[in-house]
Amino acid sequence: MPKRKSIISFDLDMTLLDHSGYQVPDSAMEALRRLRKHHKIVIASGRDMDGHYSRQFKDLLQPDGIIHSNGTKVTAGSQLIYRYEMPRELLGELLGFAQDKGLSLGATIGDLDYYTSPEAVTAHDRRRWGEINRQFRDPFWLLEFPVGTLAYIGDESGVKLLEKQFPQVKFPMFGGNMGADVIQRFVSKADGLMRLCRFWDIEPKHTAAFGDSMNDLEILKAAGIGIAMGNGLAKLKEQADYITAAIDEDGVYKACEHFRWFMGFYE
Repeated sequence: MPKRKSIISFDLDMTLLDHSGYQVPDSAMEALRRLRKHHKIVIASGRDMDGHYSRQFKDLLQPDGIIHSNGTKVTAGSQLIYRYEMPRELLGELLGFAQDKGLSLGATIGDLDYYTSPEAVTAHDRRRWGEINRQFRDPFWLLEFPVGTLAYIGDESGVKLLEKQFPQVKFPMFGGNMGADVIQRFVSKADGLMRLCRFWDIEPKHTAAFGDSMNDLEILKAAGIGIAMGNGLAKLKEQADYITAAIDEDGVYKACEHFRWFMGFYE
């Protein structure tokens, strides 16, 4: 029977990239190698994969397409097919509120970091990596850049303050609950996936998506098959079609083997 075109999408952090050693497991790399024969490979991340801290993983993984910054930027190969910028007024209000409340909110542009209360980012980095390599600048300089999404670093108490003040914005928590993405409510990785489906002329039912955090919720629900990692958040697992093993237990490879995707999709 003829093979059909299909897309398999992967979140980066704690889906493909294991933070315990900051490496992509060998089994996940082997899965991607075997999948390329039959499928379009997409990275769907909260990061801008063209950024200073992320380019190395884009180069390593060599995806066919990327949903950057939670869907506010979408690329197919080297071609930019969509970009959305957060309104300057909203961006300024978010930064001002965070600064007044002592919350850490901002973004990385190029190799520079623009955060309110940067000491929270420094403490987070020390806990995770034991070292600090960031170069902080005035967060309000972000008003001069095209910014699609922000990051909040902190616990859920700060998210509750932000949610109350900004009902038009969503704050899906990272895996580990040590921060959240800051995204306008109509923006999602799922929207980015649909844009790539149209660009490549692939039906949404012929897609699959892997994720671990709440910014993966919409794309897991929109894809033909939504897969939560074993290390993922419990709320995400409740909405997934399938739960695979954890990232450090070859979860990506095992799910691909389970669905026989190494052999391709068939009609």
